[in-house]
Amino acid sequence: MALVDMQRAGYVFLAVMLGHVVLISEQVSSRSGVPVLEGATFGIFAQVQQGTSSILGGIRQVWNGYVGLRQVRVENEVLRRQLGEAQIALQEQKALADRTRGLERLLDLRDRSNLRTVAAEIIAGGATPDFRTVTIDKGAREGLLPDMAVIAPAGVVGRVVVPSASAAKVQLLIDRNAAAGALIERSRAQGLVVGEGDEWLRMEYVSEVAEVAPGDLAVTSGIDGIYPKGFVIGRVETVEKSGGAYRRILVRPAVDFSSIEEVLVVLTPTPARKTPDEHGP
Repeated sequence: MALVDMQRAGYVFLAVMLGHVVLISEQVSSRSGVPVLEGATFGIFAQVQQGTSSILGGIRQVWNGYVGLRQVRVENEVLRRQLGEAQIALQEQKALADRTRGLERLLDLRDRSNLRTVAAEIIAGGATPDFRTVTIDKGAREGLLPDMAVIAPAGVVGRVVVPSASAAKVQLLIDRNAAAGALIERSRAQGLVVGEGDEWLRMEYVSEVAEVAPGDLAVTSGIDGIYPKGFVIGRVETVEKSGGAYRRILVRPAVDFSSIEEVLVVLTPTPARKTPDEHGP
């Protein structure tokens, strides 16, 4: 009990001494006239306020940065969407311009050919590379018949093989089963152009004595009764001797069959022409 009483007395003594110190500090002033207790208290609270202000300022900066970042993301998304729309519009305008130029060339070809023709658009390609065909959006209703020639501004495309009421299948000149009478425009050497099945043509039955060279232009001769005379087939790429009395001549087609979109179907019949070694009655 005595020990407990002594501890209580010590606590009371410390409390009394602390109270005296506080009273004295309140009464004693610093050189600036501010009581010591007040100055010490202000200093402590000032440090607390500075710390709090720094923390709040950091939080505010982080929040502003977050808000700003979200705003930038929103703006970037808007800009990307606008750019995408502008690119789509540009592609549409380019496609329209390309189609307009294609139709202008087709109209010019029709005016120059002096043939009765009907314009058609390619709506489908062949299902297999072994048979190089396309489908056009014109058919028997427009007067299309089998073996009518199909041409484009660049040159010969092929012939109608199966017309239906509102569409027709066209065999491309590069098909392995396709052929057309041809001649070399410069030397007038005649032969037969057949399809290779890929993007090439082969000119056969040309005499070895005929003058043919790479770069020569091959055109239709009209002897087959399908293709009107004088339409461009392609240019000679290589000339090779194949033995016998003929040459093997590789021809690059004038028409790009992978990108053609519009064609003309020749409605005017083409009378078959006789070859030089044929004789009339």
